[in-house]
Amino acid sequence: MYSRFARGFRPFAGCWARRFVYNACMPFRAPQGNPNAAKRSRTPPPEDTFEEAAFLKALGEKQKPVSVKLLDGQIFYGWIEYYDKNMVRLTREGAPNLFIFKHEIMYIAEEGGKRK
Repeated sequence: MYSRFARGFRPFAGCWARRFVYNACMPFRAPQGNPNAAKRSRTPPPEDTFEEAAFLKALGEKQKPVSVKLLDGQIFYGWIEYYDKNMVRLTREGAPNLFIFKHEIMYIAEEGGKRK
């Protein structure tokens, strides 16, 4: 056996599998390329994509039947007749029209087909 302090100490002498440890002695190197890449961070995604107005306008012009699910779980069916920054007017057949605040809407989904 070899002494740790003896000259010519070989810590991996004996077992062949122990001699080759993958990446054991490799120093860490920073990625090559643009030196400013590490300084710059990714910009967060935009809060608003401005597609909401186009979507609601298309639904209103075509009078597409939609389902509106509210945050409390209620679902209403009808078509969008009017919308603005804060609310949507849902027109329904055989039931009163609804003005629904946008902050109360979980989602609006197309039901398919044109209204008759």
